[in-house]
Amino acid sequence: MHILILCTGNSCRSQMAEGFLRDFNPELHVRSAGTNPSGQVHPKAVQVMKETGIDISDGKPENVDRYLDEQWDYVITVCDNAKETCPVFLGKVKKQLHIGFEDPAEAAGTDEEVLSEFRRIRDEIKNDFKVFYDKEIKKKWKV
Repeated sequence: MHILILCTGNSCRSQMAEGFLRDFNPELHVRSAGTNPSGQVHPKAVQVMKETGIDISDGKPENVDRYLDEQWDYVITVCDNAKETCPVFLGKVKKQLHIGFEDPAEAAGTDEEVLSEFRRIRDEIKNDFKVFYDKEIKKKWKV
């Protein structure tokens, strides 16, 4: 099972979604990438994922171009910008989905208010990707 998760910067939402899918089933081949990758995984994304016991600190934002020729069972966009600018995949993609989330990196306020927003988005990602996993992966692919 090959899953690619796309975002714009590949620094928050897609990295968290990748972390959760790997946690749900370590045998999945999950990658994440960005249409315009940032320089690093957002430190607050790393922090709030560690609170769940998932370490994404080794993640590195990558450009989606490196994955265009590969075959994917699912390509999932997690932000509207990536959905709009999603490139054409030359490899075979069985199913493209959009599971969108607000960008926690755009949150403003005190450090605690920003962390609260990262936690809210993290929890939404976990819940929505668990539903995706249960309906699309576990049930259909008998994993």
